[in-house]
Order: sequence, then C-alpha cells, then structure tokens
Amino acid sequence: MPDRTGSPTGWRTAIPGINAAHTYRRSWLRFDLVAGVVLAAILVPQGMAYAELAGLPAVTGLYTTIACLVGYAVMGPSRVLVLGPDSAVSPLIFAAIAPIVVVADDPATAITLAGMMAVMVGVILVGLGVGKLGFVADLLSKEVQVGYMNGLAITIFVGQLPKLCGFSTDADGFIAEVQAFVDGFPDRNPTAMWLGLATLAILLVLPRFTRTLPAVLLAVVGATLVTGLFDLDIATVGSLPKGLPRPALPWTNVSDVAPMLVAAIGITLVSLTDTIATSTAFSARRGEEVEPNKEMIGIGVANVAAGFFQGFAVSTSSSRTAVADQTGAKSQVTGLIGAGVVALLLLVFNGLLANLPQTALAAVVIAAAISLVDLATLRRYLGLHRSSLFLSLVATGGVVFFGVLQGILIAVVLSILLFFRRNWWPHGEVLGRVDGEEGWHSEVGGHVIEGRPGILVFRWEAPLFFANAGMFRDRVRELVRAENPAWVVLQCEAITDIDVTAADVLEQLDEELNEQGVHLAFVELRARLKNLVYDYGLFATLDAEHFYGSIDEALAAIDGTT
Repeated sequence: MPDRTGSPTGWRTAIPGINAAHTYRRSWLRFDLVAGVVLAAILVPQGMAYAELAGLPAVTGLYTTIACLVGYAVMGPSRVLVLGPDSAVSPLIFAAIAPIVVVADDPATAITLAGMMAVMVGVILVGLGVGKLGFVADLLSKEVQVGYMNGLAITIFVGQLPKLCGFSTDADGFIAEVQAFVDGFPDRNPTAMWLGLATLAILLVLPRFTRTLPAVLLAVVGATLVTGLFDLDIATVGSLPKGLPRPALPWTNVSDVAPMLVAAIGITLVSLTDTIATSTAFSARRGEEVEPNKEMIGIGVANVAAGFFQGFAVSTSSSRTAVADQTGAKSQVTGLIGAGVVALLLLVFNGLLANLPQTALAAVVIAAAISLVDLATLRRYLGLHRSSLFLSLVATGGVVFFGVLQGILIAVVLSILLFFRRNWWPHGEVLGRVDGEEGWHSEVGGHVIEGRPGILVFRWEAPLFFANAGMFRDRVRELVRAENPAWVVLQCEAITDIDVTAADVLEQLDEELNEQGVHLAFVELRARLKNLVYDYGLFATLDAEHFYGSIDEALAAIDGTT
C-alpha cells in the first residue's frame, strides 16, 4: 500500500516489479511490445556471440538473456535499463574457466563453472546493495576504466580475427595469438572471411546513416540468408537445443570456488561501474532518479537467475538500453517481451538460426570491441593531464600483456595507488591577491599574485595524515626560509582530516616556528577538525585564538596585534 505521500511501501518497495505492475498503464503496452520485439532481434545474435566469447556454447547466451531480463524486471528499479551478456564481462568469464577445463572437451562443466561465477557475482552485488555500499563502484577511476576497456578491445579484436577468417588457433596470450593468426592466415577460408568482413562493414557503417533499422539485425539476418541460399561451405551455429533449461544449483568442486570468486569480484566491479554510469545517463534523460543500492540488488538477482538457468554473468548494455529507449520502451515489460520472443525461438523455432555463420558472430563481437575503444578521452588526457594518460595506458598494457583477469586486478590496484598518490603528494599553493580580482589566488593559470609583507598565506590541498605530514612540514619550512615571514596563515578548506601523526607534526612545527619568531594561524578549519585538535591536546602549543573563518579575518586580527 502507498503511504500518505503516495510513495509505495512494504512489498512494493522491496520488490520494484510489484510496484511497476500496480502502476502500469495500458497505453504503454503497444510501445513496450514494439520495443521488446526490436530488442529481441538484437539480443539473440549478441547473446550467442558473447556466449562464444566467454568460451561457452552459443545457446547459453540465450538462456542467460531470458533469465536475467526476467530477474531484473522483478527486482530492478529502472524502467528502461536492459541487462544481458556483455563484451566487457565475457572475456573475464573465459579467463577464469579456461585454466580449469577445456570447453570443447567438457562443455557441461564449463557451463556449471560459469553458472557458479554468475551466482557469486549476484550474491556479492545483492550484499553490496543491502549494505548500501554503492561507493565500491568508485574503485575503478575514470582513467583506469578507459585503459581497461581499450585493452579489452584490443584483446577481443585479436582473439576474434581467426574466427572472422574461418580458422581457429590454440594460442594463449596476446603475442602468441598475433603470431598464431599470422601463421594461420594462409589457411583462411576466403568465403568465410569475405562474409565476415561484409557483416562487420554493415555493423560499423549502417549506424552512421540510420538507427531506425538495427544494424546487427540486418547484418546477421543477411549473413544467415546468404549462407543458407548459396549453401556456403563455412562453419555455422547449427540448430539450437529445443526447449528451456531447468533451474539447478551450479556446483562443481570446492577447489573451484577461489578462482571463480576472484573473477566474480572483477566482474562485479566492471558490471557495477558500467551499470551506475548507464543508469545515471538514461535516468537523467528521462527525469528519473538513480537508486544505486537498488540497482545493485536488481543486477544481483539477474545474475543469480542466470546462474541457476545454465547462464553466465551479465552486465548492463548501454547500446541495448539505447535501442529500448529509442524505440519507445516505457517499462521493464519491454525486457519481458524480449525474453518471451527469445524463449519462443528456443521452444518452436530452434532451427531458424542453423545457418548463422560463425564468422558473423565474430563480426558482432569485433564491432562491440571497437565500440569499447575511447581514443577521444586519451587525446583529452594528453592535453590536460599526462599522468592520467600514463595510468590509462598502463591499464591497457596490463590487460593486453598479462591477461584480462590480471588486467582488472592491475586496474583496481592502479586506482587505489592513484588515490594514495593524490593524497600522498598533494599540491600546496602560496596564495596572494591578483589585481582586478576578488579573493585569494595561487599562481596556477598564469596569475601574478601579490602577498602581504611579513605574512605567508599557504593552502594545503589534502587531508593531513601520516603519509604526507612530513611533506607538509618540509614545504612550510622551505617557504619560511625563502620568505622569512612573521606569520604563516594556513588556508585549511581542503583539509578533511588530521590523524595522530599529523597532529604531532603540527605541534613540532609550531614549536619550531615559534623559536624562529614565526606564528602559525589557521583559516577555514572545519569545526570537527578544530575539536579534534583540541582532543589531541594541541592547544597547549597552538594558540586557540589563532583560528579564523577567513583569510581577511586573520589578516585583520594580525594587523591588530602589530
């Protein structure tokens, strides 16, 4: 029942699908029906392609698509977000499964391992959502995200080239795969290669002219018809197993839990980061609010559902969400209709895609990989922040040369190191007046600043803690030696914390400056930190009267004492 404000409560709050059903309008159905059918036309080839990218049978991509769409429709808060197999997640799945089992020899075990991983991802995401830990998405900085995706694109592109050209290799690792492709290229299947290149051209060129007709639908249907009509001698998907899978708990051995868990954590970070970004973008466009914690629960349930129905881990797809949005989707009924169409394909028309060529699926994957590349951001980093460019390229190199799983771990470590670097070696700026401008400025941006004789105004732009306290002290000492002021006014607006080590450093620095006839004053120090300074017992050294609300207030007080 809704409360007095009209907001849903009880089960309708806990299960968004119930509230969506209660508030659904009949006028939406025709829009959702059209959007669902169009969406299914994209979900089928992409689901199959990304399943093979994960090293699994193509049909598992369809099982995954159905289960995750239904799961998210029940528990997902967004009206338009579309989940499914993803080009950024599938390589992580393959990287985790490949060392344990050879898929071609034992596909059943591979499917079970992928299902275990999906359930783990789901449980982690639901736990994060229930614990309101959405900030975990921030563990991957923008620089590292861009680098990781660029590396992933390169890896996927190289790995799919043999399949695009109609042959296969057993190489493992980027360098080995490049070498194997070069060595195997003379054995290519020309028919498969040209059909694959034609499919890829449609996927890349058609969206530049129109988005009314989905390029992936036209390309895949065209390749399938050409293969069947001309009876081409190339590898095809073949008839799909008829029917839907029964739900079952995916489980192999206890020894498999650890490697699956490592991959699950990586998938969680990638999926969560992508989902929050996509959800934010489309919610803003539709005037809706993002609910990150509910999104995590919704994605988590979708992953658990996929795992129990012979599927694998999923993420949000910005391209498929865009299709749903552009075709007028009004609610998650769009996803349910899409899932129903895919289920109908498996139950009744399982032979419809028998002539779908493997080279066309490779083209779908390569097109998705190309869409992951973000050179524009790298160019922006080059002009604005070269350290960000370096970090991004290191993340790319980690994925390309050390592997996808190792690459995601390198990406996370880089993000954490980036955080520490920015707080370990923060900026400290001398402030002064600028002719014709209000306030206090640094020399950044070409400003010519003018200080007050005998007064040094210094801004520290980070929390004061054990790792940077010594640097702070050394910087103040250096400035005092150079300027020989009577007062050092510390502008503390950016200081968000002071730990015990930093407090000791402040006490020692104040005593040292006092011996030189220099006084220390604090400006815009947060009330919480001022109380913390008191708790540390620093007012025995620091003068309690030398804490001010602004630089001008501090200077006026200093003028009154001289």
